[in-house]
Amino acid sequence: MKDKNSLAHSAWNCKYHLVFAPKYRRMEIYGKIKKDIGVIIRRLCEQKGIEIIEAELCPDHIHMLVSIPPKYSVASIMGYLKGKISLMIFDRHANLKYRYGNRHF
Repeated sequence: MKDKNSLAHSAWNCKYHLVFAPKYRRMEIYGKIKKDIGVIIRRLCEQKGIEIIEAELCPDHIHMLVSIPPKYSVASIMGYLKGKISLMIFDRHANLKYRYGNRHF
């Protein structure tokens, strides 16, 4: 019987605590679009096969406990999440690009 976290010749259990913050820790962003950020993060993690064990959106940063398959590095997942979240937020909330510039969080 195969475990859900197993490959052909190995079993894995890779859990990481990720913390990331917007540029200059812009607190007002998370108050206004907190629900959208949660939906975006869940969708992006599902696409890559990442299981979100626990997550919390604090006023100026995000804490996540995730299970990442060993075929991905933590750095590549963080780059993917931060880049895609930024693009998707600016697509959904076009008024932010006038206030915060060139799609940089």
